[in-house]
Order: sequence, then C-alpha cells, then structure tokens
Amino acid sequence: MRPRVDLVTLGVEDLTAARSFYVDGLGWKPIQEVPGEIVFIQVGHGIMLALFAAEELAADVGEKSPAKATHAVTLAHNVDTQAQVIEVFNTAVEAGATVIKEPQKADFGGFHAYFADPAGFCWEVAHNPGWSVDEDGNVTLNPARS
Repeated sequence: MRPRVDLVTLGVEDLTAARSFYVDGLGWKPIQEVPGEIVFIQVGHGIMLALFAAEELAADVGEKSPAKATHAVTLAHNVDTQAQVIEVFNTAVEAGATVIKEPQKADFGGFHAYFADPAGFCWEVAHNPGWSVDEDGNVTLNPARS
C-alpha cells in the first residue's frame, strides 16, 4: 500500500457555520458542494478537505466504529479501482486494523470501506470515479452518483 492521505474529512455540527468560516472567512474555494451535506475544498497538491455534516458522517462510517474512534475526523486513501479498495482494505486488516465497514458500493456512486487503526482512527479507502488529480495537483471532483 502506497502511503498517502488524499482527503481529510471533518464532521461538523453546523455545516453552514463551517462553510462560512473556511469559504467566506478564510477565502478557501470549494470545488464541489452537496448543500446541507458536504463541502469539498482543495487544500494542497491533490489533497482535499471535506466538511461533512456530523450526523451524515457518522451514518456513513457506520456503527462498528471502536469506542475510541471519533466520527469527527476520518482520513481517506483514494485508489483507482474497486479491486484496489479490497486490496488496501485487506492489507490494513492483515496489519491489525479493525473492520468498521466491509468493502461495498457507496452512496456517492463509488466503492468504499472503513477500518480503524490500532489507535482507533478511522480510515476510508475509496474508489471514486468522479475524482481525478492533474499533473499540477489540482483535484477535479465530479458527481459520481448514478
């Protein structure tokens, strides 16, 4: 598994206030939004910050999360295929990760799974057919929903 973080997701109680802070206050530019649910902001070379309504994030992660884990932050590792989601997920489990959500179709139209590291931090490994990064590190995020 190639080490990298593509997406940091913050579970926020007030999405409107969080969006206002990052977008209006700090001047960061969203590249995609689903009103009332999630805002994606590019924060580096191929790196995104997602502001996700906390209840929606908790529902997405699922109920198998370890007690120490928080739904307020998840880290994401994006891959090119569904098969790679399964491969990375299995590698993490073999290394000692706790299974939170088995590899499966995602509500956003892609394919994903969740696991927790030994300290309880949640990782999502995902294939999102709408996600691409150009040579300059700019992320394009098109809706993947079918």
